[in-house]
Amino acid sequence: PFQFCSFVTKKGKELVEIFEPEQVSQPEAIVEFVNKLIKMHDSYNSLLVDCFSNSGLFNKAMKEAFESFINSEMGPTGSKIMCAELLSSYCDTLLKSTGEKMSDDNLEKALEDIVKLFNYLSDKDLFSEFYRKQLARRLLQKRSSSDDAEYHMLEMLKIQCGAQYTSKLEGMVRDLTISKEQQQNFKDYLSNTKLDVDFEVQVLTTGYWPSYPALELNLPANLTNCLEVFKKFYEVNTKHRRLHWLHSMGQVILGTHFSKPSELVVSTPQACILILFNNTEKFTFDEIRSRLNLSQDEAIRQLLTLSAGKFRLLKKEPASKTISSSDTFSVNESFTSDKKRVKVPTISLKEISKEDKETTGQAVAEDRKHAIEAAIVRIMKARKQLDFQKLVLETSQQLIRLFKPDVKLIKTRMEDLIAREYLERDPNNPKIIRYLA
Repeated sequence: PFQFCSFVTKKGKELVEIFEPEQVSQPEAIVEFVNKLIKMHDSYNSLLVDCFSNSGLFNKAMKEAFESFINSEMGPTGSKIMCAELLSSYCDTLLKSTGEKMSDDNLEKALEDIVKLFNYLSDKDLFSEFYRKQLARRLLQKRSSSDDAEYHMLEMLKIQCGAQYTSKLEGMVRDLTISKEQQQNFKDYLSNTKLDVDFEVQVLTTGYWPSYPALELNLPANLTNCLEVFKKFYEVNTKHRRLHWLHSMGQVILGTHFSKPSELVVSTPQACILILFNNTEKFTFDEIRSRLNLSQDEAIRQLLTLSAGKFRLLKKEPASKTISSSDTFSVNESFTSDKKRVKVPTISLKEISKEDKETTGQAVAEDRKHAIEAAIVRIMKARKQLDFQKLVLETSQQLIRLFKPDVKLIKTRMEDLIAREYLERDPNNPKIIRYLA
């Protein structure tokens, strides 16, 4: 078994070391890499059954080997790319409507293979956070290939890690189901109130969804009216809940009159910028900013997408990929597209990947602090007093299903709970910790 473990570990490390950091933003490269991992797992699993009679010792050796390299950094040392991120991205590619078309049986089999690899992860909470952000994008952009596949994946994760692990993910799916019913009720409500535009709202529960940047955007009059009408409808049916609009996540379909009439699918901030040009031919950068109440960074990001991105709907003077306060913008009347509906991107995939990675890491670190504190308090509430080292050990055992807790972090959180008077040290024996009711 020891030699088998060493051999599988060596082969696994050879595979993870060839992963290049830049491939983390390439879905095809991730799919190829994870498929190799799945193939490797299947081949060694067959070997266990056919040659070692599915021996418990060899099963344990294989588990140790896979845990060893799956929880190491992917690619060169210092790349900070973890397998949890790649497995989540692989699921995202499979479950997106834009991904490879698969039969229901093949998709189900692929997701089951992923869960087998997921079981070897020590940082299951990191996978969950990446998966939550990608699920949010699939749901909000209506890009999920199959509701059944989404539910099947959540069910498998729940079986492996418990109901608490998937509670936020299930809450997100539930929010969208409730929103569909609410939208139908809103349409019925509108039979007495006419709006200038077709208006659809998705109401999300803050605790379930990732946090999104809030934009205090000055909207066109007809959109402001839509918001007011929905607010009145919502307050009639729902008490004690406050609506907070996330314009950064909104999507608008605009009709255009270029040389070929077409529709543009844009974000709410992009729509607000383009609508400004209905009545005025030119605006400076500062004028657009002040009219829409955009921060400098947000205005630059949106205007670069519209004037220097894939679809150049605006002309910038002077023409360059940097923006200064005196630059002027006008409609690019020569814009053409073969498509009747053009989806204008907001930000490149590389930037999304980088932003996600930073915010996900921060969110996981914060969640771990709370999880450790909650585990310590639970243990101490039941035990009343406990030896310091035993408390560290019991806390680690409680959390091991989610992540491998760092002993230093457990001790730091314990000291913090003592400072906040949830716990105290025994005056006669500082190694004994007592619970303060």
